[in-house]
Amino acid sequence: MAAHFDLEAELIAQGLGPVAGIDEVGRGPLAGPVCVAAVILDPNDPPAGIDDSKQLTARRREALYEEICARALAISVALGPAAEIDALNIRGATLTCMSRAARGLILAPRFALVDGRDLPDLPCPGRAVIAGDAISLSIAAASIVAKVTRDRLMARLDTFHRGYGFAAHAGYPTPMHKAALKSLGPCGAHRRSFAPVRKALGLCEQ
Repeated sequence: MAAHFDLEAELIAQGLGPVAGIDEVGRGPLAGPVCVAAVILDPNDPPAGIDDSKQLTARRREALYEEICARALAISVALGPAAEIDALNIRGATLTCMSRAARGLILAPRFALVDGRDLPDLPCPGRAVIAGDAISLSIAAASIVAKVTRDRLMARLDTFHRGYGFAAHAGYPTPMHKAALKSLGPCGAHRRSFAPVRKALGLCEQ
């Protein structure tokens, strides 16, 4: 079943609009930031075809990203770099970025729907929705914005940190990435608190 606007419509009917959807991308990679997007869709003009970013092709995500950016009432993106992830752990950095993204919206939400089990510190009431990117249109829109933003950033990082293949795998622990990490050692974009990076760092220091 595709994501829908039922949760948002119910909240708006209760006087709790505008409603923001919040989602993250990048908890699992060994390098690069975690990226969180907060999106407030126009209830009268939601783009057609929005779904969980993982269910869409890269081309379709890019097209929907442009539509969302053109038609959403408000969008905010927050990045948690590798150093912040190392300092707070990935869960802490993700929740911090969720809070940052929600507070960065130019239109203040009266309610937030957040993908996952945890609620961050929000400027409004909120609800954690497990598998929310497959249920809520606003969360799905946020997942698309976060995914496209992060993929573009990782492609740019690839031009600064040659040899790791960031443009191809976006920092995820693919065999290609692990081989590069073993041969080149970690770069400034790597999360040193993650076990494979710690192991590679140890090999470099021997």
